[in-house]
Amino acid sequence: MKVGKLDWDDLKNLIDKNKTVLRDDVRIRNGIGEDCSVINFGEKECVVSTDPITGASKNGGRLAVHINCNDIASCGVEPIGILVTILAPEECTLDDINNIMKEIDDETKKLNIEILGGHTEVTRAVNKLVISCTVIGKGDKGKAVSTAGAKENDDIIVTKNLCIEGTSIIANDYERKIDNVLSKEEIEEAKSYIKNISVVKEGIICGKFGVNSMHDITEGGLLGGLWEVAKASGIGFKIYKDKMPITEITKKLCNAYGIDPLRLISSGSMLITTNRGEKLIDLLKSEGIEASIIGKMTGNIGVMIDKEYEVQVEPPERDELFVLEEKLK
Repeated sequence: MKVGKLDWDDLKNLIDKNKTVLRDDVRIRNGIGEDCSVINFGEKECVVSTDPITGASKNGGRLAVHINCNDIASCGVEPIGILVTILAPEECTLDDINNIMKEIDDETKKLNIEILGGHTEVTRAVNKLVISCTVIGKGDKGKAVSTAGAKENDDIIVTKNLCIEGTSIIANDYERKIDNVLSKEEIEEAKSYIKNISVVKEGIICGKFGVNSMHDITEGGLLGGLWEVAKASGIGFKIYKDKMPITEITKKLCNAYGIDPLRLISSGSMLITTNRGEKLIDLLKSEGIEASIIGKMTGNIGVMIDKEYEVQVEPPERDELFVLEEKLK
């Protein structure tokens, strides 16, 4: 099998064949594009999500906190606690594990979330550190936003710049191999993108504003995330390539190695659909968050306008980060 997330059809079949219990107190449950489940606890709802870090060698603890908290934020609620599982290979040292936990502690302080528990072990089952986290959030009954809520004619909004996570991982893990593409100053700037990887602030703002759908842009990049939103919502989309917010540094990296930035892991940018796009853009900018309208939700297919051409969007087979890794080996 290829490295990366399972093919969407295989994943759907896997979920559908192994989901026999459906409880009434689960309001939003697992499915294509739904990164969180929402459980009814009376006047409050519990929002839960889980994800591992496997594609980065550095900043694993930091990334583990934010990719999971970002999923909770995509429901428009505040994360309150995290459980951490660390699987370490035999050559790992106690200092390595301590460094991971120090990163996790530093990032949870910034977000005011508590480390609730977890599990740590050394195992021959892995050849590098694997960090998997589960985050719990809390919100008012019926208020959590789902991926599947997008409506036809919604504006499609992305916050900040795309490829924040992917660019940072490349700069941190492959610094010596990309110094012929980026200057020393550009590499340091690319590394710093990780400081902007949280979307908790915009998620909570959008939850209070009232949007139809949100999705944290992770593996598979913008096109993967948007395809998941459309698939979950049963509609399509039309986006414009020239409206994509991508930094010049990211463009240089992608051009040099022939990878598509729209299919590169992009935690740090929230994908939002709403019928009040301009008002939301103004609100986000008033809170110091840049945002761009890149298109609209439409009928039953997804297309991208590239200059005068209209291209139908297919689900990415795997993230471009894995493609780059093979090129840089």
